[in-house]
Amino acid sequence: MRDLVEIGMGRTARKAYDLDDVEIVPSRRTRSSKVVSTAWQIDAYRFELPLVAHPSDAIVSPATAVELGKLGGLGVLNAEGLWARHADADAALAGLLRTAERSDDPAVLVNELQQLHAAPLRSELIAEAVKTVREAGVTVAARVSPQHAVELAPELLAAGVEILVVQGTIVSAEHVAQEGEEPLNLKEFIADLDVPVIAGGVSDYRTAMHLMRTGAAGVIVGHGYAPGVTSTDRVLGIGVPMATALVDAAAARRDYLDETGGRYVHVLADGGLTCSGDIAKAIACGADAVMLGAPLAAAHEAPGKGLYWTSAAAHPSLPRSRVVSAAGRHVDLETLLLGPASDADGTINLFGALRRALAKTGYSDLKEFQKVEVTTRV
Repeated sequence: MRDLVEIGMGRTARKAYDLDDVEIVPSRRTRSSKVVSTAWQIDAYRFELPLVAHPSDAIVSPATAVELGKLGGLGVLNAEGLWARHADADAALAGLLRTAERSDDPAVLVNELQQLHAAPLRSELIAEAVKTVREAGVTVAARVSPQHAVELAPELLAAGVEILVVQGTIVSAEHVAQEGEEPLNLKEFIADLDVPVIAGGVSDYRTAMHLMRTGAAGVIVGHGYAPGVTSTDRVLGIGVPMATALVDAAAARRDYLDETGGRYVHVLADGGLTCSGDIAKAIACGADAVMLGAPLAAAHEAPGKGLYWTSAAAHPSLPRSRVVSAAGRHVDLETLLLGPASDADGTINLFGALRRALAKTGYSDLKEFQKVEVTTRV
């Protein structure tokens, strides 16, 4: 039954919860963290960590995509980002870093990002980036926006992309376009592809169900929200707290499973995850994997060298992301993901902590852990 509260005469609103509002309840059984599994599989692709890197140039370059793959996660290249527009993307980023050293005005950095993204997309550059990842022997994934999916997908598949991510701030299965504009029909688009498609973001049951019915292999829940980084809620007034959004998407997944007689669609949590406890709570609320952005910016290997932003920062007319410095101690990527940790704030050894959470509550894998009891403080 929906928890409705009256916000004024004749108007009610549903009460919703963020990850900070919920806690995981321990069970009567515990087990060794050495005998639990954090692996997940989407289509034919298996990963030892339920980790998908948010497709931001600040954290995913061809080199870091390879490193993430070797460590058990999935790095997603931004096929509309700097590696697709500049022959020397590292030099472009170096210029941004110099600007950051001279100015602490977020608007200045966003303006420079917009200028860098004004360069035209070059298919040969993203093909070269994809080739680098493919030849390293790890799974290749790339992100396109809904506006450019039809245009870019054939080139990406020809280059060797194995998982396609269609991601925007808010993605729907039905888009009403202006006269003369042909909207993306996700169902037809996905049906014509031979690779699994992950689509999003969404934050409610109905939209999640609609995306699942398009044939998507995975649905991204959230708007890539990161405290202090994204501003979709301030700019558009749109947002649903992550715990509630995940539980609703998981309900859509269950109903779609029944509707289709067994087709399982993966749910990915994107945004608002800042520490290992958030990752555990996202899985407990129904996520199959998490899409991390800002937490990965603390890695030495991150191309942004401690800066972080989402692709929405480069929107030419309505940016919804800032360029910020990543909080926390900077360590190598392997330590960040797998430890050991040197402090107790949950920002290092992110997935070692997830293993421990499974072990402390007695669950052996992620599917079981999705059934763990949770409580709320409010």
